[in-house]
Amino acid sequence: MQIPENILAIIDKYQAGTASAEEKNLLEKWYHSFDDTYASLNIMEQESEQAIANRIKDRLIQTIRSEETPVLSLERRRKWQIPAAAAILMILSLTAYYIFKPVHNQPQVAGSVPVKNLGNDIAPGGNKALLTLADGSTIVLDSASNGTISLQGNIKIQKLQNGLLAYEVNGKMLTENDDAFYNTISTPRGGQYQVTLADGTAVWLNAASSIRFPVVFTGTERKVEITGEAYFEVAKNAAMPFKVKANNSEIEVLGTHFNVNAYNDEASMKTTLVEGSVKVSLMNQPSRVLKPGQQSRIAGDGKITVLENADVEEALAWKNGRFQFNSADLKSILRQISRWYDVDVLYQQNVNLHFTGQLTRNEYASKVFEKLALTGEVQFKVEGKKIIVTPVLK
Repeated sequence: MQIPENILAIIDKYQAGTASAEEKNLLEKWYHSFDDTYASLNIMEQESEQAIANRIKDRLIQTIRSEETPVLSLERRRKWQIPAAAAILMILSLTAYYIFKPVHNQPQVAGSVPVKNLGNDIAPGGNKALLTLADGSTIVLDSASNGTISLQGNIKIQKLQNGLLAYEVNGKMLTENDDAFYNTISTPRGGQYQVTLADGTAVWLNAASSIRFPVVFTGTERKVEITGEAYFEVAKNAAMPFKVKANNSEIEVLGTHFNVNAYNDEASMKTTLVEGSVKVSLMNQPSRVLKPGQQSRIAGDGKITVLENADVEEALAWKNGRFQFNSADLKSILRQISRWYDVDVLYQQNVNLHFTGQLTRNEYASKVFEKLALTGEVQFKVEGKKIIVTPVLK
């Protein structure tokens, strides 16, 4: 049975108890399309979460063995020739987890999966950020009350009901190079934040990121500077192009939606275009203009390359509350996890594994590591804020 395009949304609604009878029926038919001998989902709800996990794991292993493909979308060092049924199973292996109800801060069942010492669980990140004003003073945004939190000349900074930070201009225009009115918003590891700039541009900041910007845009351009990762929905103004400086590159737009990943510990800086048009420039390199669906990459060699058919959903997954990866190596996945859960990752041995799939960012750390550990190829041990990773010897 072909997997419906909206199956993840239906699973989310099923978990929240808001799925219609038709959606429940569709989900059940899809779930049992590989083997109709299993009980219905309604009966499954009566089982413990661990029993469900064990049963799904056994079912996956049996089916995968019959197809001679790796479990849980795990990609070993050699390239696998994956038949269509196994490819569908790879999606099943991760989307099935959405049926589980999250368990917060509960001890792990002994002998369940190779995740150790998770009695004190680690909560996911949330809306956390620090606002640094032009005079050097700071405001902790996650603890600030809603309403006006600062006045800078005729510039009012407001924290709205939804936690969004907004700048309101009351008439006074600043000089183009007035450094006295530059602000910086920075998120810690385990934090994210959203701000609407004075021109109406909306910016989402991922964990361990920052944006420096003028409280009012004047002159012939709108320029901001970021570190880490940010998603932009730029307000259109053809007379004032919007420019983003990240590392040694500059991204110029007129009005568009795009994501910039410029973490220093990643192999390359990536700009992914959702809609509109952007021009990516780098010193001593020809500029490259991106079309929607394309992604530019700037690696250590200082050259700009363009990926024609980028995985836009993967690039924007963090903004939409997910970890999503496509043939990603485990170390890159754990870098994302370490930023979001504010943990350090230590490797006892070299780990060379790749995964395809997605996980939610709103679960406690134990659930994320349980799902990665179900591959049977790697195990995790939690010691305070440290995650120790060890491959399973066979």
